Parts: sequence; structure tokens; C-alpha cells
Amino acid sequence: MRTENPTTRTLLLFNPKSRRGEQALAPVLARLRAGGHAVTVETFETLAELASDISRLCRTMDAVVVCGGDGSISSAASALAGNSLPFGIIPAGTANDLARTLQIPTDFEQAADVVVAGNRRRIDLGMVNGHAFFNVASVGLSTELARSLDPALKKRFGRLGYALSAVKVLTRARPVQARITEKGGPVKVQSYQISVGNGRHYGGGNVVEASASIDDGRLDLYSLEMRNVWKLALMLRSFRSGRHSAWNEVRTARCIEFDIETDEPMPVNTDGEILTSTPAHFKVLPGAVEVFVPTSPGTRPGP
Repeated sequence: MRTENPTTRTLLLFNPKSRRGEQALAPVLARLRAGGHAVTVETFETLAELASDISRLCRTMDAVVVCGGDGSISSAASALAGNSLPFGIIPAGTANDLARTLQIPTDFEQAADVVVAGNRRRIDLGMVNGHAFFNVASVGLSTELARSLDPALKKRFGRLGYALSAVKVLTRARPVQARITEKGGPVKVQSYQISVGNGRHYGGGNVVEASASIDDGRLDLYSLEMRNVWKLALMLRSFRSGRHSAWNEVRTARCIEFDIETDEPMPVNTDGEILTSTPAHFKVLPGAVEVFVPTSPGTRPGP
């Protein structure tokens, strides 16, 4: 497996503040170098810094590897979409939903081996007001959860930290007045949450829609329009399987573009990060980026 003269110039972007980032660096470096990658390591602490590093160094690299959570990976996407570099994912966050969608192992060494193997797949990229997302972007409950989640609690307890914060958010949740537009036709709704998915998984393993795929060239929207927000407890299993459209209280739609307007500007949660607000224009960029994935039908070997 070892190569004496590495030929693949790889930029490894490493977030030491991600939940498991500090544990990942040494094993990932060892695996990539053993597999023939000449690795340049750049640390980042802010999302703007991450995108800047890619833009600054991409011309001298053959591949980019992001070690971090879903928010960090999505923030790298805009810079990656502007060039032809393939990128690898080392899941070091809490939910790691993009890795789950692409069946990338959460074990650091195995994830690095996926990059070394070189199998690639082109996937779609969601955009909201010019900000990229791979999994889902939402207005409502998930945004309040992202705003209320203590970073220290998230890093220490992981999914349990999310659950504790979710209970607090639900106790004070109120529906919002919004207008959803698709294919030129607007509809007014009263909703606890409106989510637009690009990939398949979000929220630690929930499914955007049962038939959704991250390379189908479409966005999937759902809106929670129940009278009592606590009814969500009865719906949890259907959200895990992506069959929540069976509930009368859940509006669903599939399109390549959506617009969401609210009476007052509301923040939009994009893969766990709050980067913009309503009014929000959503669109999909089919096949915008190329990612290293485990070998399966539909992937292609690297050069």
C-alpha cells in the first residue's frame, strides 16, 4: 500500500474544535500518506476560513479532504463547486449525515481508505440565498435548536445534547406564517418547520423523503402544519423512514426551486449552521461536486 514517491497532492482541512476532530488527524494522515498522498494540513476554526483556504490553495492541489462535521463540509462546497477537484470526507462531527448518505465509514482510518481507493461519484448541491448545503436547510424548529444548542454540550454529549436542547425548544415553539412558492404557484401556510432537502439523511439519520437521493437533481420540501407540536412524538418513526408524507399534517413537494417568505425575516439553518434568513430562494445544482465514496455501482475509479 505504501508509495515511496507520493503523487497525489492533497489538502487536508482539519477542524480541531469539531466533536472528534482531535482524534482524527494522526490516523488520517498516516493512512493518506501510506496510500500515496502528499498531504498539506490546514487548520480552520471558522467556516469563512475554510472556504478561503480552499480558494487559496486549490490550484496547487489534486484533491481536498475535509475533516469535520456536516456544517464544515457544506461550507467547503461552494469553493469546491468552482473547480474540478474531488473531495473526501472524514466524518468528525455529531450527526455526520452526508457520510451516512454516501455510506462513508465513521471510522477515521476506513474513511481515509475511501479517499485512497479513489472511487468517485458526482452529487448534487443545494443552494439557499447563495449558501451551499448537502443535507437540508430549514426554517422553524431546527433553526431554534441550532441557535439554542450549547457548543460545549454538543461536543460532550453528542446526540444526547441535541435531544436535551430539543425538549427545551419544543416547550416554547410557536408556528410561523409563511408563503411557499414552487413552479410559480404560492401557498400560505402556518408551520412549525419548513425543510428543503437535497440529500437523503439529516438530523442524525432522519430521511428527507423515502425516494430521495443526493444525485436525483431535485429538492424535497416538507412543512409541519399540525395544531399541537407535541404530535411530533408520534411521527418520529415516519421521519426516520422518510414516510412522513402519510400524515395529514405534513405538506410535501418536490421541485428544482422553492421560495419561502415569512412575515418577518427568520433565520435559515443550513446543515446545522445559520448563514442566511428569509426570504429564501432554494435551488439545486445537479452533479455540482465530485466526492470520494466507497466502491459501488455508479462510482468511477480515480485517474
